[in-house]
Formats: sequence, structure tokens, C-alpha cells
Amino acid sequence: MARRRRDKWRQTPPPLPPSLTSRRVETGPDGYDYEVRQVTASRATKTYRCPGCDHEIRSGTAHVVVWPTGSASGVEDRRHWHTPCWANRDNRGPTRRWS
Repeated sequence: MARRRRDKWRQTPPPLPPSLTSRRVETGPDGYDYEVRQVTASRATKTYRCPGCDHEIRSGTAHVVVWPTGSASGVEDRRHWHTPCWANRDNRGPTRRWS
């Protein structure tokens, strides 16, 4: 007896990769909501300055990218934080204003 083929349209879709699901909304040090996205070390190709500690985030360092929820300006409002600095944002605020 021949094997019955599965109907590919009835199968559940595979889970999304973590890079597409690692986006979340958290409250920032100023009380506003921010979208937060993880950046893996392999995807970190530029150097940024962390607003939490005012130190550089060098290329190849895993970190988070944060921007205000519903922001119309998009790229201008994104900030790159060290992961521990963002996790401890309630204990210390940004070292500089985001002007």
C-alpha cells in the first residue's frame, strides 16, 4: 500500500526565527513605553555610544536597540544600549539628554 502524502496546506507554519520575535515593549527610565529589539553580536557591525553609561558599544558586542513606541521619526529616535545598562535603567537614568 502506498504512503499517503501529507497535505502541505494543512500543516502548521514553522515558528518565526528569534530575530523576528525578539521585539518587545518596555517602560523606559522616563516612564514612557519603548520598543526594544535585541541585536546579536554577529549583527552588531558599527560602534555606538550607550546613553546609560556613556561608553562605546563596539562592533561585535550584543546589545539592545530602543526607540519610543509610535515614534514618527523612527531612525532619529533609536538608541543603542548595553543590555545591562538597559536592564538597570530604573537605577540610573541616561547620562546625556537625547536631544
